[in-house]
Amino acid sequence: MTPVIAYLVVAAVILPTVMGSITLLALRHRLALSRLVSIGSCAALVAVAGALTVHASGGTIESYALGNWRAPFGIVLVLDRLSAMMLLLTSVLALAVMIYAVVTGVDRKGWHFHPLFQFVLLGLNGAFLTGDLFNLFVFFEVFLIASYGLLLHGQGATRLKAGVQYVVINLVGSTLFLVGVGLLYGVTGTLNMADMAVRVAAAPPGDQGLIAAGALVLTVVFALKAALVPLHFWLPGAYAATTPVVAALFAIMTKVGAYALIRTGTLIFGEDAGTLAWLTADWMLPAAIVTTVVGFVGLFAARTLREMAAWSVVGSMGVLLSAVSVFRVEAMGPALYYVLHSTLAGAALFLVVDMIAKRRGVHGDALTVAPRFCQSELLSGLFFLSAIGIVGLPPLSGFIGKLLILDGVRAAPEAAWIWVSILITTLIGVLAFARAGSRIFWKSASVEGTIPVRALRGRWSGAGVAAGLLTLLVVLTVMGGPVTAYTDAAAAQVFDPSQYIDAVLGETAGGRR
Repeated sequence: MTPVIAYLVVAAVILPTVMGSITLLALRHRLALSRLVSIGSCAALVAVAGALTVHASGGTIESYALGNWRAPFGIVLVLDRLSAMMLLLTSVLALAVMIYAVVTGVDRKGWHFHPLFQFVLLGLNGAFLTGDLFNLFVFFEVFLIASYGLLLHGQGATRLKAGVQYVVINLVGSTLFLVGVGLLYGVTGTLNMADMAVRVAAAPPGDQGLIAAGALVLTVVFALKAALVPLHFWLPGAYAATTPVVAALFAIMTKVGAYALIRTGTLIFGEDAGTLAWLTADWMLPAAIVTTVVGFVGLFAARTLREMAAWSVVGSMGVLLSAVSVFRVEAMGPALYYVLHSTLAGAALFLVVDMIAKRRGVHGDALTVAPRFCQSELLSGLFFLSAIGIVGLPPLSGFIGKLLILDGVRAAPEAAWIWVSILITTLIGVLAFARAGSRIFWKSASVEGTIPVRALRGRWSGAGVAAGLLTLLVVLTVMGGPVTAYTDAAAAQVFDPSQYIDAVLGETAGGRR
């Protein structure tokens, strides 16, 4: 690893750490400077992640040993195509959400918004880069603890109730995470994921039962983070109760669970793991299909636009994990493309919902007929584009993503189930969003009067941010060739764990294998 790349890899973790500390300790009551520091930090992370993605596109996997303690004894940060892509997605989303929070004044509702935001980014970036299973747990805890505070941002009884549930559920998940890590460490004697992959492949039959138990416990934890049925119950209430701006950032957090499932499933328990290979695939796929159905059917049960947006996150995770769960390289590339699309589309929908709720007065985001409101024409267009992005209709990238997934799973024995679930839930999504749109916009046109215009911060600039996220969906469509080439290459790389192992363990890898 060249010094420049090493500095950039470390910067992805250090930058939000330093900026979060500065805004917490020195700028707590200086909102203007906190905004400047936060936006600057997010913009710098976009530049860092962009440079790392360009470097990773060459196919080289880079490993940085913290404190120069070589793996498997020290902590390593590992950069490959998948981790670089997730860093870039996180930083772009964070910059958009931070700009929206500033121009609309959402960050004014609490003194700790900016440091908590930066600490969430610290945890996310660390989780995507770490090559150590215990440090994956540590970074999970960092962004979860910060997310607790963000979830409660703006206060309110409903938000507090959802926050308590969110805390309790994730504390249970954290406890199970430690149990799973302890089981695997007790058997393999290592926490480094590359070294663990080597040792799991060579494990004697007598140890495989405990290894399988540890793997299944970790899978339950990651499925909880990814909101996979039946562990999805926490998400709709939490995402609908929090500020939509925070929920827009949280659109990336379920993808951390998916990332962990992909990383551990292909590296540690991939085809080289012998009898433990693809250990969780048999139950992950049925759960993913049910998640798709539950998520999109939940759109009809929603009583508010925020609840619809929350259920759409569950449904999109089901589509994503349906492709991941077949554990085929030809399906993983489309799944990674869909990660990009679903994260940006989900975030855009939450921001549009926030703008609609603020302009409808006492009606808020409830799915009820109300008089026309300020900027209803503009917001109807943004809502329409967000809706077709979520359900996967042309011309936005969701259509391409779903087509690629359907094509990628064709050779899988379970292909028919995946096809039926995706196609039927797409129709359900269209009907649900059409019903919501007609109540909020079309039927409102027949109601006499208009809702008085209130003084709104960022009336046009907030809409510009949401439009920018939707524009990125157009970019994913127009640049579909290069983007899918990258995601296909990333999929091929994660299905070749020897590259990762050699990059992390170096000269010792061959001897260990």
